[in-house]
Amino acid sequence: MTISTEALTEEVKTAGTWVSAVQNEISRVVVGQKYLVDRLLIGLLANGHVLLEGVPGLAKTLTIRTLAGCIQTGFRRLQFTPDLLPADIVGTLIYNPRDGDFRPKLGPIFSNLILADEINRAPAKVQSALLESMQERQVTIGEQSYRLPDPFLVLATQNPLEQEGTYQLPEAQLDRFMLKLNVDYPSKTEERQILDLMGTSAPNFSVQGVASPEMIVRSRDIVNRVFIDDRVKDYIVDLIWATRRPGDYQLGMDGLVRYGASPRATIYLTLAARAHAFIEGRGYVTPHDVKSVGPDVLRHRIIVSYEAEAEEVTSDTIVQRIFAGLPVP
Repeated sequence: MTISTEALTEEVKTAGTWVSAVQNEISRVVVGQKYLVDRLLIGLLANGHVLLEGVPGLAKTLTIRTLAGCIQTGFRRLQFTPDLLPADIVGTLIYNPRDGDFRPKLGPIFSNLILADEINRAPAKVQSALLESMQERQVTIGEQSYRLPDPFLVLATQNPLEQEGTYQLPEAQLDRFMLKLNVDYPSKTEERQILDLMGTSAPNFSVQGVASPEMIVRSRDIVNRVFIDDRVKDYIVDLIWATRRPGDYQLGMDGLVRYGASPRATIYLTLAARAHAFIEGRGYVTPHDVKSVGPDVLRHRIIVSYEAEAEEVTSDTIVQRIFAGLPVP
């Protein structure tokens, strides 16, 4: 390890003290869900949006609202419904009869943490209204473009149970999300703690602000400088290529993948691995970082074939086989 990498690790440890403070503060309100909290922090540090999938009642909304309170940023919850219009999200032009002109009325998208609740319940034109804001960090109303605040993060939720009355997210929009998380039930011990903490008609959801938006923006600069060895870079590229041409890597998955991950997945996997190393207090990326965040980056970017669906092979299964089959540097 070079001296510069050691110095960078010390810089990461110094600048990342707020991470453990946020984790501890959230744990006062949200029991368990460490995986969810860590991935939300990775999204913040890597400047990438997150898609959450889980049954109702798993504290997804509570976790995001609590995170916003801990980092002292704005928070908006948008309930997506079939009758929602794009103007309800990004804003519109309002006619002012006094001046005889149109003035912009900015929508609720102008905040820091945006919870797009049940995003698949809105039609395509509303879902596409998020595309510009997610990709360009700006919104166009009329002929004028408006920059969104920094940090800006879209956290969208999907209910995997009810498919009636929903509109499946197109692959182009799914690819805009850096991570897709499968939020699971808490353990039995954690559920007992939830009962003790929340078994009242007036639970305490208040948290202290232990970080600031400026600290997150400064931490992003350090995340971008986290060292990645050339062998780890080659490993990341091999992982992505194995999703497209599994036959080239003798993984025994011929005919199971219809479309693999895009080059955006290569970029996002690198950024997420760097952010994971930052949270772990290291100034360099290891294969462990790549394997930790890999399933979350890849699961929504792999489209399985009809043959795979007939054999009940999912994209998660494909990702597991790729990580198990490729040699680790």
